[in-house]
Amino acid sequence: MIFAVDDIALLSWLMKKHRAYLCIGGNLGERLENLEETRDFVLFNMGDIIQESPIYQSSAWGMEGAPDFLNQVLEIETELTPEQLLAEIEELEEFYGRERKDNQYLNREMDVDILFFGDEPIETEALSVPHPRMHERKFVLQPLNDIAADLVHPVLKLKISELLAKCTDEGKVSLYVEA
Repeated sequence: MIFAVDDIALLSWLMKKHRAYLCIGGNLGERLENLEETRDFVLFNMGDIIQESPIYQSSAWGMEGAPDFLNQVLEIETELTPEQLLAEIEELEEFYGRERKDNQYLNREMDVDILFFGDEPIETEALSVPHPRMHERKFVLQPLNDIAADLVHPVLKLKISELLAKCTDEGKVSLYVEA
């Protein structure tokens, strides 16, 4: 088989490993077990987990009276494109029965957000990376800071540690300790 130069460049890009950061979490069901199953799904379907933050318990952001969430941030290395990564995430969330309603936060067994993919912003109809509200959410910034404090947000041009220091989110975020 003979490949053209453009084909080789495309194949090279597709075979390249990309660094991505994911925030995983949920507030329903067996929360700790769901995080473990999600990490296994990530390893099997998305790529290698390079680092994982400690698990945090946090009050439900934007939802009064809802059960607390368990959240964790994963740094992964993936050969998937951003669109393929999103498709895998949607498959996982569908498995956990994730429902979506416009402009409304809902309880869920598992939610996965792409915080960063590579070093450049991505803006499509289906995907906005870096996550557009991550800098407003202490439950995202705290675990991300644990594994990538010096990572610079490509749009806001601030380190994660600086975003955490400036975050005005007053929600409770604490290290999770198993009972």
